[in-house]
Amino acid sequence: MQLDDQPLALLGTLLGTSGDSPAGAVIVEAGRITQVLVSPDARQLPPRQLQAAYVAPGFVDLQVNGAFGHEVDDSAAALVALARSLPATGVTTFLPTLVSRAPERYPRCFAAFDVARAATKVDRLAARPLGLHLEGPLLSPARAGAHDAAAIAGATAASLNQLADPGRVALVTLAPERRDALMLITHLRARGIAVSLGHTDASFDAFTAGVDAGATLATHVWNAMSPLHHRAPGATGAALIDDRVTALAIADGVHTHPAAFALAVRAKGPDRLGLVTDAVAAAGTAAGTITALAGRPVSTDGGSARLQDGTLAGSTLTMDQAVRNACRLGALSPASAVHMATTVPARAMGWLDAGPLLRPGAAADLVLLDADLHVQATLVGGRVAFQRPPA
Repeated sequence: MQLDDQPLALLGTLLGTSGDSPAGAVIVEAGRITQVLVSPDARQLPPRQLQAAYVAPGFVDLQVNGAFGHEVDDSAAALVALARSLPATGVTTFLPTLVSRAPERYPRCFAAFDVARAATKVDRLAARPLGLHLEGPLLSPARAGAHDAAAIAGATAASLNQLADPGRVALVTLAPERRDALMLITHLRARGIAVSLGHTDASFDAFTAGVDAGATLATHVWNAMSPLHHRAPGATGAALIDDRVTALAIADGVHTHPAAFALAVRAKGPDRLGLVTDAVAAAGTAAGTITALAGRPVSTDGGSARLQDGTLAGSTLTMDQAVRNACRLGALSPASAVHMATTVPARAMGWLDAGPLLRPGAAADLVLLDADLHVQATLVGGRVAFQRPPA
């Protein structure tokens, strides 16, 4: 038996239980949580132990375009390298995200994902890529952001419907005001694909119609969507007020003013507001690094990622930093911020049966955090995928 297969106790304040945040231990064996103990007696614990200020479920990121120099594109090797890098940020489950591109480029990206997903199933040091997130191309030309305008202009509901293979695609972001988009939402949901509304110039009523059709998420609320006005609430107002919608937010202090993030917390509550990074390959690299997003050069100044014309192109955020920022910007407790990075996105995708709660039987995808919410260790399937070296 290898060391990683022996029972392991993770000790600290437990974040991700169904109630308060008690001090305790999570016992892991054979890739699963077997016990969650509150104030355990030392005699209940196996000799192999890891201790930190907090023990939490592994983070779930529904929007990852890349990180650490690795882009989500047509390279399986880059996707595997990305999956192996993410546990250092506490992420154990993620959706590789493809921004809008020419139709002929998607098959190679899909093939790369197939290879990478198969590789990570046997690589227990890698975060789990549970499916692709197609962010576009059926988006609003008026809210394209860093997406390719030509790909958006040429997209149709029929072409996106052909791309959205439920064997690969877990989530689609689209603009509900595009022609036949409402019918497409219904078709995608019937095939088990989640739909998020984003990069949209929709009115309040048009956004709500998209939710009525089956959309349940809003992609990076506030950003790349019609703004909130007191006489025309737009997509932003609809996303914030509709309890059927889980709004996803980029808590980097760049994409939104801190007050806008705090307002989203107050409007949605930590139970309907999820954290995403929208990270690109520039995330985790040094300032001045030039990477790419769907073939377009992206540079980072250390705090943001931008196209050559200054347009924001995703973020340089990591999920552990997003959790820390959420506490600071939204005046949230560590338990609430971790909830927004774990249970909220998992529930929005229908994944709660497998986790990420601290409960017996759940997959042992876990993260240990210090008192300042920095990652100390991450487990994927019960194995230590990342451990911070001693200072």
